[in-house]
Amino acid sequence: MAKYLLLKHYRGAPEAVNCVPMDQWKPEEITAHVQYMNDFAARLQETGEFVDGQALAPEGTWVRYDGEGRPPVTDGPFAETKDLIAGWMVIDVDSYERAVELAGELSAAPGKDGEPIHEWLELRPFLTEPPTITQ
Repeated sequence: MAKYLLLKHYRGAPEAVNCVPMDQWKPEEITAHVQYMNDFAARLQETGEFVDGQALAPEGTWVRYDGEGRPPVTDGPFAETKDLIAGWMVIDVDSYERAVELAGELSAAPGKDGEPIHEWLELRPFLTEPPTITQ
C-alpha cells in the first residue's frame, strides 16, 4: 500500500472546463457536489483506501520565517490567482494506477447544472523513506 495526497485545485483560468465560480451555483448544486465527495470518501472507507480529507476555506495567510524571530504575514491566497487549493484527500492504495483512477473519478464531481467540473487534482505520493545516494 502507498499513500497519496489528492490536492484539489480550484482553477479559475479560462482554459478550465466548466469553471463556474461556486458563488454562482445554486444551493442544490453545492449540496450535490459535497454529497458526491462524501459518497466517494465513504466508498473508499469501505475498501480501506480512505485515510482523511478536508475542504479548505478560500481565505489564507502566507507566513515565512524572517531570521529575526518575527515571521512576516501576508494576506493570501487571493481569488484572482489562477489556482486556489480547495481541499485535500489522502488515500492509501495498492498502486499508482489506482491512485490515478481515483483522482480521475474525483475530478468528475458535479458542479453548475450538474455537469462534471473536471477539477484539477494534484496527485502526490507521500515520501516513505529518504532517497538512497549511490556513488
